[in-house]
Amino acid sequence: MKKNNPPKKELERSFNLWKKEKYKKAMENDFSIQKEYSTVSGRKIKSVYTPLDLENFDYLKQSGFPGEFPYTRGVHPTMYRGRLWTMRQFSGFGTAEDTNKRYKYLLSHGQTGLSVAFHLPTLMGLDSDHPLAEGEIGKCGVTVDSLADMETLFNGIPLDKISTSMTINPPAAVLWAMYIAVAEKQGVSPKVISGTIQNDILKEYIAQKTFVFPPKPSMKLIVDTFEYGTKEVPRWNTISISGYHIREAGSTAAQELAFTLRDGIEYVEWSQERGLDIDEFAPRLSFFFNAHNDFFEEIAKYRAARKIWAEVMRERFGAKNPRSMWLRFHTQTSGVSLMAQQPYNNVIRVAIQALAGVLGGTQSLHTNSLDETYALPSEEAVTIALRTQQIIAHESGVINCIDPLGGSYFIEKLTSEMEKEAKDYIKKIDDMGGMVKAIELGFPQKEIADSAYWYQQAVEKKEKLIVGVNAFEMEHEPIPLLDINETVAKQQLARLKEIKKTRNNSQVRERLRDLKKAAEGDINLMPFILKCVKAYATLGEIMDSLKEVFGEYKEPITY
Repeated sequence: MKKNNPPKKELERSFNLWKKEKYKKAMENDFSIQKEYSTVSGRKIKSVYTPLDLENFDYLKQSGFPGEFPYTRGVHPTMYRGRLWTMRQFSGFGTAEDTNKRYKYLLSHGQTGLSVAFHLPTLMGLDSDHPLAEGEIGKCGVTVDSLADMETLFNGIPLDKISTSMTINPPAAVLWAMYIAVAEKQGVSPKVISGTIQNDILKEYIAQKTFVFPPKPSMKLIVDTFEYGTKEVPRWNTISISGYHIREAGSTAAQELAFTLRDGIEYVEWSQERGLDIDEFAPRLSFFFNAHNDFFEEIAKYRAARKIWAEVMRERFGAKNPRSMWLRFHTQTSGVSLMAQQPYNNVIRVAIQALAGVLGGTQSLHTNSLDETYALPSEEAVTIALRTQQIIAHESGVINCIDPLGGSYFIEKLTSEMEKEAKDYIKKIDDMGGMVKAIELGFPQKEIADSAYWYQQAVEKKEKLIVGVNAFEMEHEPIPLLDINETVAKQQLARLKEIKKTRNNSQVRERLRDLKKAAEGDINLMPFILKCVKAYATLGEIMDSLKEVFGEYKEPITY
């Protein structure tokens, strides 16, 4: 880069002259210009970036070529020229039958992968007949209590041809076992199925809070899935290390990046303590990031993420397989950025966020629907969300060039800044003794809370404008919404009652006893969970058996 630029002194002189004679005078004469600009995260942004900001920039070390270490410009040498990202709309509501119809609708309209949204009781490892499930059945996702529901959910959908992602954490091993069992019933080998379970418990303690067991037994279960998947389900991503919920809780972009990657480091460390070979399980680790409103900051975040992870895997853990160094990630547009006021504005927000994900090199993408501040998406809204991805892919031209913003003075500087800030956070957590210890101390939780408070104050002071909320307000007409009525709960409770009545209950009790006994030792629990699932033991019954051994986590109160 230096060879094509004028000497540093000449460049500095020209820049200072421009700043004094052009920029400063313009600023003095136009009082409408803000004196200071910053990103959504509060990162200060200069008026212009030049080669002076990249004085020590080493292209091969910091950026490199697509498909080559450090993978800043992408993990694949052809990127979207070779294959588009997977269009995977997060979807689930009502009963398994209801969601099965939605899946078939989306697949018929060009969606290329499935992503399962479970209702809150399932996320918490509870059956629909649990007292805490009352009023929640089918409201925020699909109800899955047993293998029978999973069979219905994927009825008529060939699991050897469709990749499925499941957003599930404490009970991830159980839901994964159900999916494996459904595939086997279809005559599909576990060796063939592909997809992802989120299975990221650390970010639950940090942000989303759907934890069940304490950290240590939770980590043991996750390593069990790594070990089992490597041997028995080799095409499956056994974790999606998630920054999405960290960002939704109010973190900055750099905090999302740092805490997510440090969670990933923690999982690798626990796996190595088990004796797993880094190059056997690491290629199936995947990540999940948020796409927020600040376009360039988000792109820099994704580029920095790839570079940091590649370096961590090679230098910290000694990975030899290039695939172990690849940071492959799914992106979802920012739910927290969607507004109830003037909801059609959300279509534009989502389009900009999705474009940032694509320009940042995502492997998979979900676009939120315009009505999600009110309810689960209607069919019309989810179609618009899917069409947003398709227009970006097939009409915008952004897929033609790999990492088209690479080399931009601004993007490269932002990427470097993001990398440095994330590495500083990672070192702090290392010094604390790791992420489990940091969570116990409340460190990431407090950092996120402070950032969320700063942003809310900035909105209230109108330092950050949200169209339709604190600027350009106006009334809007009501929009059509998806209604989940109480008949869903009645149907699901009757279905669950029938399953418990008609299954072989003595076999269920035997399988649950075997699982509990295994949990008291150090052996891998996946084969025992799979046997329970195939006997139609319910999710709640399996989780209750594990609670008897592992206990339940109570979050410490912090101020």
